[in-house]
Formats: sequence, structure tokens, C-alpha cells
Amino acid sequence: MPVSRERLYTDVKKLTSLEPPRSYYHPESLRKAATYTETEFKKLNCRVSRQNLYQGFHNIIASFGPEEGERIVIGAHYDVCGDQPGADDNASAVAGLLELARVMHEEKPELKFRYDFVAYNFEEPPFFATDEMGSAVHARSLAKEGVNVKLMVCLEMIGYFSEEPNSQGFQNEALKQIYPHTGNFIVVVGKEGQEETVQRVQSLMKETCKVDVQSINAPTSLPGVSLSDHRNYWTQGYQAVMINDTSFLRNPHYHQKSDTIDTLDFDKMTEVVKGVYNVILNF
Repeated sequence: MPVSRERLYTDVKKLTSLEPPRSYYHPESLRKAATYTETEFKKLNCRVSRQNLYQGFHNIIASFGPEEGERIVIGAHYDVCGDQPGADDNASAVAGLLELARVMHEEKPELKFRYDFVAYNFEEPPFFATDEMGSAVHARSLAKEGVNVKLMVCLEMIGYFSEEPNSQGFQNEALKQIYPHTGNFIVVVGKEGQEETVQRVQSLMKETCKVDVQSINAPTSLPGVSLSDHRNYWTQGYQAVMINDTSFLRNPHYHQKSDTIDTLDFDKMTEVVKGVYNVILNF
């Protein structure tokens, strides 16, 4: 499939080059990030829309396939936490989101479901875990409309990998006994009770992704498990997973000024996007 490493790099470069950084405290940069995403979506054969958020900001949505019926949602947030470039968190995931939409545009698969690619605003503080999160607004709107969401895939930090021994951290000793100690894998994160969904996503990713794909179903209270936009779809009773490089458990640049484009592994990121594309097409 035509997942382009070069396009992923271009997207991350564009988002991380915005000065000042694309945070709520710099609204003009945040709007530029939204405009860039919207402009890229509009190049594709899809329906592009905006969803209104707090203080005139927006989620940007690209929709493929039939208008009605079951829906698959793929999402990533484009804002950053404070004054940092946010290459892994979360330009990597926005680049992945854009690239998935581009591949769908290029491959022109026959689509049985509606696909909504959603670029969210307001995932980061001061909005995290509030009703004003872009993904909370989106998830509530789907529930209110009675939309049957087959699957929600949250892309959250998909670009940082390490081949160094013991580069992977863990929340507790029990997990340390189960998972690899080298931070060169990607993980499918789900909550307890959604094991079948997580296993299916992991299996489909493995078919086309040359990066090791791990998975976990855990209580939402386990640190990190609910730290992104998928949490809001769980709240509405939907099946949702997060695709993640384990964030602060691995990446020392998390929420730091050092979260720059040169710290990312675009070859592995490309493989992750290939895996996710296989998921959304065949789930």
C-alpha cells in the first residue's frame, strides 16, 4: 500500500515548525494547524466538515464512504501541551491520520462503512478530562445521533522508538514480566471488557506492520491507559482502542521542548500506519 514516509515527515515538519507552538495559549498557531489539516483533507475525494468547539475552534473531519450506516472513527489531536513542538505528541499521529486518509483516497477501496477521520482540538490541558475536549464533543454528538460506531481508533504518539536495552518503562512490576524491555514496539491499548476488539486490532495490524505489535486490556485507572481521546468513546459505550508508543513510559521528551522531529523514527512510523490501514479496512 502507498503509505509515504516522505509525506509523514512533511506533515510533522509543518506542524512542529509553527511558531509559537500550536497550544491553546497561542490561538493563531492552533488555527494554522487546523487549517493545514483541513487543506490536506480537501485535496482528497471525501467530504470535509468542521465541528464547532469552545471559543470558535473546531474539530476537522474528513468522511469517506456512505453517509449512513455503521461508522469507523479514526482520530488524533493536533494541539500540544504548552510551549513545545510536539513532534511525537501529537504531530506523529496527525501525520498518520492524514496519511491514512490519503491512502484511502488513492486506493479507492469499496467501503461498506462510513469512515470519519477526525483531527481533534483541546486534548491537552487545560481541557483534558473535561467536556470541552474535542473528542468529547465528537463522541457525544455521535451518541446523540444514535450512530452505530463499529470501531474508534485513537492515534496517540506513534513515532518514538528505541533499540536501547531497557529503554521501555512500566507502570508496575507485573507488566514488566510480560512485555519487552526494549522500546521498539507499538501497543494497542484497550480497556477491560473489550478484549475481543483489541485482539482483532492487534491481529490485523500484525498482518502488514513490520514493527512488533503488543496489546493490553487494562483498568482505566492504570496510568496511561485512558490518557487520550479514546476515553470519550468509552464513556459513550463504544468500542475504542489507542495506538500508542507508550508515551512517557518510553519517550523522555514527553511534554518537553526536546520533543522534536529528529527524535522520531519515520521508518517504524510508516509501518505503524500500514498496520492501522489494514485494521480500518478489514475490521
